[in-house]
Amino acid sequence: MNPLPHLSAIATDSTASFQIIPVTTAAEHALFLDVPAIVYATDPHWVPPLRSAVAKQLAPTNPFFEYGTLQAFIAIETQSKSSSPKPLGRIVAAINQRLIDQEAENIGLFGYFECIQDFAIAQSLLEGASQWLRSQGMVKIRGPIDLSTHNNCLFLVDGFDSPPMIMMPYNPPYYPQFIEQNGWHKAKDAYAYNFPLDEPLPKEFEKAFHFACQAGVTFRPIHTQGKDFEADAISLYHLFNKAFSANWSSTPRTQEEFLEEAKSLQDLVDPDVFPVAEYNGEMIGFWMALPDYNIALKHVNGKLNWLGILKFLWYRRQIDQGRVIAICALPEYRRKRVALALIYLGMMGGIQKGKPYRRAELSWVYEDNFPSRKLIEASGGTIYKTYRIYEKAL
Repeated sequence: MNPLPHLSAIATDSTASFQIIPVTTAAEHALFLDVPAIVYATDPHWVPPLRSAVAKQLAPTNPFFEYGTLQAFIAIETQSKSSSPKPLGRIVAAINQRLIDQEAENIGLFGYFECIQDFAIAQSLLEGASQWLRSQGMVKIRGPIDLSTHNNCLFLVDGFDSPPMIMMPYNPPYYPQFIEQNGWHKAKDAYAYNFPLDEPLPKEFEKAFHFACQAGVTFRPIHTQGKDFEADAISLYHLFNKAFSANWSSTPRTQEEFLEEAKSLQDLVDPDVFPVAEYNGEMIGFWMALPDYNIALKHVNGKLNWLGILKFLWYRRQIDQGRVIAICALPEYRRKRVALALIYLGMMGGIQKGKPYRRAELSWVYEDNFPSRKLIEASGGTIYKTYRIYEKAL
């Protein structure tokens, strides 16, 4: 293992002696994947990510490498009594050319950040990522963003008293403290809304549903099987590009990338809480929700081997909440009240007889997305978690 040049291998103000090294070998990559289990060993709210999923994102076969590049780093304890090296932290520096083209600025990213509670180690990891991005011509660094905002991103800064829902980030409270201590500033906040399902929606939502139907809009559950599923996934892809292409720090995906992710989630979909809206046979909106499979994934220890699958199937019976990932209605159909109608259908689908859902989380919503926030708050949602993306000049 070669120490990263121009980085101090031993930090005098740290409780541990360590060095920061670039990840170049299979053994170092395994250590990279080991870090979260060390950081969250005693955290009751942490849900271990699937190691295979993280490894796949960083593998050379990821389509990301067609338009981007990255360098992973790990912090290794240098005076360990064990014969095998102990990882203390990790980070990935990435360049997403699509983001650079979209924002017309050389913005680099950091992501996959995990670190024990030691500021010197965190500072060295952040500096290692910054130096690598600076050497590649970047003038600004933004994160945490795991390659793109379509993957895991954001630091949790408020709301540490409950586990994250499916596909939402989680971190110790000291992460934002460390990064702010290192001189970073807030780029943007995002919110997660809590929505209990034991109170009825305001009457306006049911009225909006009937109004939309009278205006010629039809509604149905998402297809989950065969060619109908693929056709719906393609329609969702085009809707995402139309509705969310201007989202801050977001970049469009290819249809191939989108369909690959859709297929990975296909078996997790509950069509009763995933309605779509159509007009003249064309999809014009959707309410995208998933059961909170984190309740089951918490017990598989990041590995879906045969034992992990058995545990997943057993504990999925305890799922009693869901996450609403996106609400979309094309602007030209706003007067037909499609968005309100979709909220009505999604919520009604979740509370129908035989469904286990007690509450929903609507996440995440950027702080300056006032139309969506107004709609969610009008339907009874309240902010219960806050997340943040940071920036720093290089």
